[in-house]
Amino acid sequence: MATRSTPPDTVAQPMATRAPWVQRQLQALLAQRGHAWLLQGPSGLGQYELALALAQTWLCEQPTASGPCGVCASCHMVDTHAHPDFVVLMPETVMLERGWPLAETAQKEIDDKKRKPSKEIRVEAMRDTVAFAQRTSARGRGLAVLVYPAERMNHVTANALLKTLEEPPGDTRFVLASEATHQLLPTIRSRCQTHAMDWPPEPEALQWLQDNAASRPTPEQAQVWLRAAGGRPVDALAWAGTGLNAKAWAELPAALARGDWSTLAGWPAAQQLELLQKLCHDLMVHAAGGTPRFFSAANLPVAPRWGVLARWSRELLDAARSVEHPYNPGLMQEAWAARTRQALVSR
Repeated sequence: MATRSTPPDTVAQPMATRAPWVQRQLQALLAQRGHAWLLQGPSGLGQYELALALAQTWLCEQPTASGPCGVCASCHMVDTHAHPDFVVLMPETVMLERGWPLAETAQKEIDDKKRKPSKEIRVEAMRDTVAFAQRTSARGRGLAVLVYPAERMNHVTANALLKTLEEPPGDTRFVLASEATHQLLPTIRSRCQTHAMDWPPEPEALQWLQDNAASRPTPEQAQVWLRAAGGRPVDALAWAGTGLNAKAWAELPAALARGDWSTLAGWPAAQQLELLQKLCHDLMVHAAGGTPRFFSAANLPVAPRWGVLARWSRELLDAARSVEHPYNPGLMQEAWAARTRQALVSR
């Protein structure tokens, strides 16, 4: 959903200290020219943070080779989500999660219960953005558009962007950030310069996680979260938010094999499903003689037959297609718990 509004009643908090691997990539991108960037890579590597820093630098009144100054009026307006020359295009659900104000019409429709916040980038917001791109910069630094997650554009929305993305009027620049670029139209990808997100070294990721997690974890606890996230630090920070500790993570496979769902009970359905996919992945890798990625091999139950694991993996993949639209979350989770126990005790 696009937004260009007056400052909200609640002022957004300034950005946290930029992760070192994000900072390095920001400097590298600023040294290059281009009107449209596509940042691509799996979730949890800082695509959104890098995209926002790039757009903020473009609009900054005193930019440096390292990024935005962080103190000028323009930087302050980006931090408070109120810059007149900056549009963010996100699903309404993501905008609300990240504190971005919705367009007045969209907010009224949601407040009046006419519809729920969209989980896709709406074509109406894209058309507003295309019109916005035709305007003159209010502060003289050009216009900037951030699209995240870019794969949440459906074909109609993406097609509405194509011409403007290829030939933006005036000094308009775009940064698209995606965690699933294979879902983007080839015509969108071809109109952007691409940048593959860097994976941070593990010591750097662990230190960042310790510095940014609210609980100030021990190195051992940070290691568990990072492993749970497959080495992706921003996702690891989300795992930290579940309250999951090292002991519970180690005991989780055995608990699920017993049918004990208590650790997962308060998690969002998508995170529950993600956990089951990781467990299935590790069991398949371990059964094939490889090293598990998310759990310690010592904590895994005896792997079921390969055919059982393959069927379970396909079932979890099918479930992922509708996890955001469950007909009954409670029944769905009961079914997952029963199917998980059945798969794990099969021999």
